[in-house]
Amino acid sequence: MSESYRAFLVGMGFGALLMFIMLLPSLVHASDENGETVCLAKNIYFESGNQPLAGKIAVTQVVLNRTEHPNYPATACGVIYQTKWRTNWKGKEVPARNQCQFSWFCDGKSDDPVDSPTWLSSLNIARNVMQGAYGDITEGATHYHANTVHPYWADSLNETVTINNHIFYK
Repeated sequence: MSESYRAFLVGMGFGALLMFIMLLPSLVHASDENGETVCLAKNIYFESGNQPLAGKIAVTQVVLNRTEHPNYPATACGVIYQTKWRTNWKGKEVPARNQCQFSWFCDGKSDDPVDSPTWLSSLNIARNVMQGAYGDITEGATHYHANTVHPYWADSLNETVTINNHIFYK
């Protein structure tokens, strides 16, 4: 094979690769860059980080079940961060205390994970649940609470399962 022909083939291959890369963004459609996974992982971390695997899966499944329900936002991040907002004394919009779907988001504490092993585990579990690795062990639950409290809405819903110290409802 002549040197000029080889150079021609390399140039054509490089050109084809460039064309593919330029077209790629218009061909790939993703909901976001790990945003839903990160939202779910934060919810696992703060809501059930001290629970066994089943508890973490169940808490995550409740969020996903809500995304399918007309009364809730259609995304995991939308469900998790659904709250009433208020303006604080600095003029900044913040979640209203005790007005969140998930208490960790409006408890006034930092929402940044600090325990690396628990955070990495939460990310893996979130990814696996989103990919359907475990199925819905909550039997369609859209609500849950710890067995140490009895929220006002508990009597108006049907209990589905109890997993660890959480009771699940739909």
